[in-house]
Amino acid sequence: MQGRLSPFWRALSELVLRLEHGFERARADARPEDDARVRIFLIAVVFSVVFAALAVGASYRALFAEAGGRWAGANPNALVRGDLTDRNGQLLAANIIHYGLYIDPREVWDRDLAARQIRRALPRVSAARLKKVMDGERRLIVLNGLTPGEKSAVHALALGGVTFEPEDRRAYPLGSSAVHLIGDADTGGQGVSGAELAFNDEIRAAGQRGESFPLSIDLRVQGVLENELAAAAIENQAKGAVGIVTDVQTGEILGMASWPTFTQQTRGAAPDGATLNRAVSGHYEMGSVFKTFTVAAGLDQGLADMNTLFDASQALQIGNRRIKDFHAQNRVMTLEEVYLHSSNIGTSQLALQMGPERMRDYFERLGLLSASSVELRESARPVVPRNWSDSTLASLSFGYGIMVTPAQVIQAMGALTNGGRMVPLSLRRGGALNAHPRQIVTEDTSRTILDLMRRNVVKGSGGFADAPGLRVGGKTGSANKLVNGRYDPTHAVGSFAAVFPVDGPLTAKRYAILIVMDEPGKYPRTGAYVAAPAVRNIADRIAGFLGVERRADHWRTADGQKIAAYQDVEGDGR
Repeated sequence: MQGRLSPFWRALSELVLRLEHGFERARADARPEDDARVRIFLIAVVFSVVFAALAVGASYRALFAEAGGRWAGANPNALVRGDLTDRNGQLLAANIIHYGLYIDPREVWDRDLAARQIRRALPRVSAARLKKVMDGERRLIVLNGLTPGEKSAVHALALGGVTFEPEDRRAYPLGSSAVHLIGDADTGGQGVSGAELAFNDEIRAAGQRGESFPLSIDLRVQGVLENELAAAAIENQAKGAVGIVTDVQTGEILGMASWPTFTQQTRGAAPDGATLNRAVSGHYEMGSVFKTFTVAAGLDQGLADMNTLFDASQALQIGNRRIKDFHAQNRVMTLEEVYLHSSNIGTSQLALQMGPERMRDYFERLGLLSASSVELRESARPVVPRNWSDSTLASLSFGYGIMVTPAQVIQAMGALTNGGRMVPLSLRRGGALNAHPRQIVTEDTSRTILDLMRRNVVKGSGGFADAPGLRVGGKTGSANKLVNGRYDPTHAVGSFAAVFPVDGPLTAKRYAILIVMDEPGKYPRTGAYVAAPAVRNIADRIAGFLGVERRADHWRTADGQKIAAYQDVEGDGR
């Protein structure tokens, strides 16, 4: 057995035997002082061996343990979250160590003096909370979230009974910028809203690896979007506003903004509705923007082309309901003219030709009957009609009778302008995971819609959205809100859905912009006036970031002027 012992254990056994013989000799010679020395020596040796082993083990694990192993910093229950960045690596959110302030009043010499000193060093501490802790007889927390500077100020007081515990807290250095889509994380390291919640597990996993998690947004685009959206909302005295910019080929959201806004630090004092991400949670009857969807469905089914005629010489009678045009042409119009003059009568007739089954099918394909695919948990389902009667079909054709979110609208617009493919809307850089785009309309239909949207900006109701050289196409939308059972024109929604550039191959880079003004107080309240100018300004400012070159197109004359100057507003949709 002894022959199989390792050299270390053999040496240790021999040492123990020699020590034992030493004890025996000391007792035999009646020398108790030698016995004591031997015992002290033995204890010292044992402790030395133990500490040496611990030191060697700790050093080995610190230097050679595998990253992410049991002894590494990768603890799956740690409160570490990876930094959140934009698509270019610009910081959106990060973890910064804060501290909790604890006081054990039993160890405080002069409680009143200590309280006064703490209040001077830390003015934001609650006097009532501090007094409650000081009057107690056990250790309690006084305040969470002390910054390193605040901790140093209190620590410098050198007070007995005052201690600190580190807290892993989330910091948002951009204030109100992108606050709705970034969301928030709690002190336990869990996302509670926005992207922080939507990608919670991946953000935590990135933190364990010492990496950041990139979103699809571009802070340059986001900044322009927020700036122009706020300016337009203030100028038009709007109750609220929404802006979204997307890449129609990948479905990536490059910017998403809601107005009014707030900061995480002032969430509790935010104005009513400011914390709502209107882009994915706000419900709106969008008005004439929906005419793009109706026309696309009719074209795709072969029920009409640009030269198909519709009689809009008089109001359309459906039962006891009369559908009229806001600025009636009182004549027979081609489908192109129906779109450019935003005729409710013409689009209603097209919807009636389709019938409920086919119209429902196309609205389903366009994602208008279900929540948008964006990863945000706040993404809401639309409010859709139960009865698809003729009157309902007419209303749906020009954006009434259905309440959708702006995210649904821009997702549908993307599908109609990227070659006809439904691509999931996503806040993930590179687009949604495992996305399988499906063809929902033909490429010919997509090309026709791009051309028609450009014509509407050059010749129709979208003229205020025309950004020089960027070939912007789009459609205005205006809808009155239902107030006390009646549509009230003083409570309106004005919108503009755009795409640019409209030319080039169907697979070319192309970007969608949607602006929604909720209850603008300034007249006129239609999308042509309250939303289209903001689209123009946004496209003009972000084109350079996106690599869109400016050039003339065939819709302009040799001197660069529009071929027509029609600047009417679209119908109110009632």
